Amino acid sequence: MRIEAYSQVNSIYKADTVKKSKETKRAGVSDQVVISSAGKDYQAAKAAIAKQPDIRTDLTESIKSRVDNGSYQVSGNDFANKVLEKYQSMMLYNE
Repeated sequence: MRIEAYSQVNSIYKADTVKKSKETKRAGVSDQVVISSAGKDYQAAKAAIAKQPDIRTDLTESIKSRVDNGSYQVSGNDFANKVLEKYQSMMLYNE
């Protein structure tokens, strides 16, 4: 094995190494962010939703009072049908 051949091959690979790049200085250039009108609308909608309560008491209070006084009746068949509908929609979605 010739050692000088190894050094010649090694010098070829060293020639291809990354050269130092020159830093270019740009005077007066700055980065800026521009938010589109759709982005602004999204932010406004998100802020409005965040201000709303998690539970809509105007819809739930009447049901809650009927459950508390025992006058809220649910049909077993209606409940079973709703459960099956939900299960089927989940199965279709996962396929």
